[in-house]
Amino acid sequence: MHTPSAVSHLVSLRASAGNSARLGARLSTLIAPSSRAGGCLHFALQQSMTEQDVWVISGLWADASAMNDWFATPELNIFSELVTERLVSSLDFQTFAHVSAAQAETAYGLPDVRKAG
Repeated sequence: MHTPSAVSHLVSLRASAGNSARLGARLSTLIAPSSRAGGCLHFALQQSMTEQDVWVISGLWADASAMNDWFATPELNIFSELVTERLVSSLDFQTFAHVSAAQAETAYGLPDVRKAG
């Protein structure tokens, strides 16, 4: 039997000139409802320590179904609003499947590669 595995998403946003604080305030409205969403294991908003205009939202979900349910929530309309309001100059949205060490070695490992540790 196949057991569902955790998945994650990462959203990187760069505020348009002069809009970093406003962007951060808008993004912060996602924290509480997303953290309470079914299957959410972790949800965070971060601001770059070196580039004040760069923000990252990350989420860890119990499975792809939980993450997809979150994608369908009305709160996610915020991303199209941010683009429409020109608060962002770039937005990159990525999703990831977690890969175990054994899966990575089987799929991508090379026999002559030295392992860490």
